[in-house]
Amino acid sequence: MEVNSHRITREQIVQQLEGGQAFLKIEDLLEEVKFEDLGKRPAGLPYSFYEQFFHIRVAQFDILDYSRNKYYQSKKWPDDYWPLEAEPESKAEWEELKESFFKERDEMMNLILDESNGLNAPVAGGPDHSFLREALLVLQHNAYHTGQLAIIYRLLNGEEG
Repeated sequence: MEVNSHRITREQIVQQLEGGQAFLKIEDLLEEVKFEDLGKRPAGLPYSFYEQFFHIRVAQFDILDYSRNKYYQSKKWPDDYWPLEAEPESKAEWEELKESFFKERDEMMNLILDESNGLNAPVAGGPDHSFLREALLVLQHNAYHTGQLAIIYRLLNGEEG
């Protein structure tokens, strides 16, 4: 019974990471936003669509690395989590960023589904945090910033309320 319950928990976390249920699918926003709009900071916001997505990807990778790497090294906050520029240098850079995000999200989902990773066991990067905590952290962080991306997208396209 306990094992089946953990499997269901793992599958539910992965479903939420993919979005489309309680959370908007990030893929939908990435398909709709225009490359020319990526660096714009609408309505006086302190960040652009690109800056937010860059941050999501870096934070997701950091959590993934912390979860699986016993030699994990902390990044410097906030410098290492945000880009230097408001927009990507090229379409190729933008595509690479998106590919990295989805590849690393898939890696995190595979770790979550791998039953050899005990949900309540400490992660490789530190004894103070469980694998379940890190899985929920990446889920929550991605969902939070996906909501911000949705707001930026709406502002860029003149949508209100």
